[in-house]
Amino acid sequence: MTAARIRIEPWTDADLALLRRVNTPGMKKHVGGPETEEQLLVRHQRYLDFVPSGLGCMFRIVLAGEAEPVGTVGYGTRTWHGERVHEMGWNVLPDYQGRGIAVAAARAAVAEARATARLRYLHAFPSVDNPASNTVCRRAGFTLVGETDFEFPAGRWMRSHDWRVDLTASV
Repeated sequence: MTAARIRIEPWTDADLALLRRVNTPGMKKHVGGPETEEQLLVRHQRYLDFVPSGLGCMFRIVLAGEAEPVGTVGYGTRTWHGERVHEMGWNVLPDYQGRGIAVAAARAAVAEARATARLRYLHAFPSVDNPASNTVCRRAGFTLVGETDFEFPAGRWMRSHDWRVDLTASV
């Protein structure tokens, strides 16, 4: 999948339906399982607030020539080892997985972060048991920092890889 075949579009109120579509046991098995409707509504509002608050940006992933989104990608701000960083995540609907869509979307979101983010580092923390997301990180240009214990969602610890992009580095 080439970058020209996908586009990322800013999150809107209409994307709550997409958030519900990715909230399945299969799609959430590496991040604590599906969320309740109440948790989804809180997450959706947080995504809507990312840009106005300056804390990140969330996008829907759309294939060229299609109107329906096929996934999500974005980043938000968190404290990691005493430093403010951006944390990136993505979801691609099952019918579209394995086509390079997540890699292209992650690259596009990293480019957006380079252009607009105010922090130096962007991290991704896929579970060590999630080979697909770790491959996305490698192919999207992240550098593996190492393994770590990572809390996501709140209250659930998992063993993760810490992947990082220096947003100030020249490309």
